[in-house]
Amino acid sequence: MALKSTVFKAELQVSDLDRGHFAEYAFTVARHPSETDERMMVRILAFALYAGPDLAFSKGLSSDDDCALQEVDPSGVLRTWIEVGQPDESRIRKGCNKADRAVVLSYGARSVDVWWQQVAPLLARFSNLTVLRLTAEETQALGRLAERSMKLSCTIQEGTIWLAGGEQSIQLTPETLLSAQAG
Repeated sequence: MALKSTVFKAELQVSDLDRGHFAEYAFTVARHPSETDERMMVRILAFALYAGPDLAFSKGLSSDDDCALQEVDPSGVLRTWIEVGQPDESRIRKGCNKADRAVVLSYGARSVDVWWQQVAPLLARFSNLTVLRLTAEETQALGRLAERSMKLSCTIQEGTIWLAGGEQSIQLTPETLLSAQAG
């Protein structure tokens, strides 16, 4: 018998001072049986960082072709493709070619260093790609915020993120490994 996804409900208040984006979101997140709380919370963090009216969670781990999140405008154009973890170069290339903007929010302690050494030379040619890195401590703290029903508050200012849920509050400062060129 196949294991079913675990359903999490979240209310997320985003105050992104860097983008001037202030909104509240309510959504349901299905955590795949093979997904950890950390990865699910990294997906929610990615949502907070790029929140907008057209951003949505994709099928994710249950579909080999889908990214973690995507922003599709009302005319059906894929504006933003977002993946979390350490995707291979071919997956990132597909995302860069499909969307106006591609983002990878990487995590995984020291394995990120090995992954980045392998893919960085291959990804430098993509002017629409941003790659961010979270530390192991940051993703562990994110994982501890996971609850079946969450009320989260996220403030973003000058690249620093404050995320609060329940009685906990954490500060994250993702490292930029590659930044999309303005244009």
